[in-house]
Amino acid sequence: MRATRRQFFRNAMSLGVASSAFPLLAGCTSAREADAPDTGLVADPNGMLDLPPGFSYRVISPAGEVMSDGLRVPASHDGMACFAVEDDPDRCLLVRNHELDPDEAHVGPFAGRETVGEHVMAASYDIGRDGMPLPGGTTTLLYNLRTGEVERSHLSLSGTVRNCSGGMTPWGSWLTCEETLETAGRNASKDHGFVFEVPARAEGLATPVALTAMGRFNHEATATDPRTGIVYQTEDEGESLIYRFIPDVPGELARGGRLQVLAIKGQPQADTRNWRDANAFPVGNSWDVEWLDIDDVLNPNNDIAQRGHAAGAAYFARGEGMCFAVERTGDSIFFACTSGGYNRYGQIWKYIPGQFEGTAQEAEAPGRLVLHYESQSAGVMDMCDNIVSAPWGDLVICEDSPEDNFVRGVTPDGRVYSICRNAHADKGEFAGACFSPDGETLFVNAQGPHVTFAITGPWARLVRA
Repeated sequence: MRATRRQFFRNAMSLGVASSAFPLLAGCTSAREADAPDTGLVADPNGMLDLPPGFSYRVISPAGEVMSDGLRVPASHDGMACFAVEDDPDRCLLVRNHELDPDEAHVGPFAGRETVGEHVMAASYDIGRDGMPLPGGTTTLLYNLRTGEVERSHLSLSGTVRNCSGGMTPWGSWLTCEETLETAGRNASKDHGFVFEVPARAEGLATPVALTAMGRFNHEATATDPRTGIVYQTEDEGESLIYRFIPDVPGELARGGRLQVLAIKGQPQADTRNWRDANAFPVGNSWDVEWLDIDDVLNPNNDIAQRGHAAGAAYFARGEGMCFAVERTGDSIFFACTSGGYNRYGQIWKYIPGQFEGTAQEAEAPGRLVLHYESQSAGVMDMCDNIVSAPWGDLVICEDSPEDNFVRGVTPDGRVYSICRNAHADKGEFAGACFSPDGETLFVNAQGPHVTFAITGPWARLVRA
């Protein structure tokens, strides 16, 4: 991926990726589910990753490996983004989350250490009761696309908690999200549940600034619209909201801004989950949206979703992955609701920003919400989580299921196909799917066995299948 999706697609075209093989998203009007979409995968004799014929993978940066800075690769690899290296098409940068709680220091970056250097202590957001930085955070990898090797790796954010997903920004940084409501006390000396920004090109630890104006809640993912600089956010709760952060200065999130929550016009306090009524929100339908200001964003009582809903905001079912996508009809924000739908197998929503998004004229042409896809079978898609727009226009979805976990593709007309299956005995969730700038390598994390996979193969053939 480039710093923006628009640049990514321009780059893909300049590299000769044919538009006939890789169409942009055209918009989904129905949800068709393929029969047994996993049957085309080839079993991996090494018991790691089942792939389609002709595809291969590399395991990179496993948990416990010593990084270039002398620290250990933390476990629980989660959300991730890939960034271009300026003037070097052979290399890319991966910024990767690690979803670790305060009591998981034994699998964190400082495992086996009783002390760390003063520079690490000073650059860590929070210190645990053992006197060491909390184990959550991010790592950054410099990856050579030609040799398939990690050339440099280091801890890039330290002292945070449960860094789940996040999102890349158009200005070349990674927004990493804490999925926690941990407060200062037994396990931490500061409150947690914030978004932090990590510059992709920084070669050391990022300054850990909690972006408090973006709210404190169980953050999951973000997507930034390059046209407006507005940051959209998901929340991982059974009764969750969709948030919008309008920065005072686009591109400078630490300078503050306004947090808002999504409401459906004419349907205050809507429940989009379809748990009680399978037809309450039909696939393919669209609804006008309005955005409501929300106050007390530091959320001292952990009730921001309930307060927002009482004011008219819509409930969603465990908002998780989120991504910006370029479509023929305009730009969109897609997001996954892991337990949405009557059968609770998951929903994928699309938000189409309005012409006057985030301005005083917004009511003249409001944004629209579309239910893009809803799974009717766990065998087709089960508990969609992290999500990314592929170079060829489909959506690529990571599953977080208690059973087998797959990475799935979803076409604009709702056809689901399998890209890979976690064949490891741990059967951990997939996370962090993202593409290299040239569109040839799919990177994805598996929380069991705590590794990053670099997948290559005949993508055009897979898309046509």
